[in-house]
Amino acid sequence: MKALLLVDIQNGFCPGGNLAVAGGHEIVPIANALIASGKYDLVVASQDWHPADHGSFASQHDGKNAFEMGTLGGQPQMMWPDHCVQGTADAELHPDLAADAIHFVQRKGENPLVDSYSAFRDNAGDALTGLDSYLRDKGVTELDVLGLATDYCVRFSVEDAVAFLPGVKVRFVEDASRGITAEGIEQAVASMRAKGVEVVNSTDILR
Repeated sequence: MKALLLVDIQNGFCPGGNLAVAGGHEIVPIANALIASGKYDLVVASQDWHPADHGSFASQHDGKNAFEMGTLGGQPQMMWPDHCVQGTADAELHPDLAADAIHFVQRKGENPLVDSYSAFRDNAGDALTGLDSYLRDKGVTELDVLGLATDYCVRFSVEDAVAFLPGVKVRFVEDASRGITAEGIEQAVASMRAKGVEVVNSTDILR
């Protein structure tokens, strides 16, 4: 059973969104081509789904500005602009994404007291989303991961897939992902490789 995981391909992380990743929209046609390729038995997605008072928002901390470091739940936390608030257009999947072909959407980041980069657990490691159980129950043996942003939610989702799905072959689709900083992307890719993740491009899959 081969699965594709689309990480946070939402309006909020694309140009015009509240936490836009440069070129974020460029991955949508690549994701759609992979979905339509017939290479996958299962397509799943993650969706940031924050309450309006989420503690990762700079607006919830007096004197803090977006992209400054702070703390949340006793851990270092990047302070973000308000983004992907539940029920807003910012939180919706990108309108051009082939959402009708997605079998399951895992929402995350709903607890205002802790952030959740990974599609599998919160940043404190205390609460699992249940995505690992879903994939195991479906009998997934191979998992390709892509999305936004490489150096945050994609990286942690990939590395948690390795941790929580032993025996599953995990690959990162590099050209179907975009990150926030060049340094962060480089570090994320190196970290994923160090954990045994194969780094591929969509052309490797579609050929």
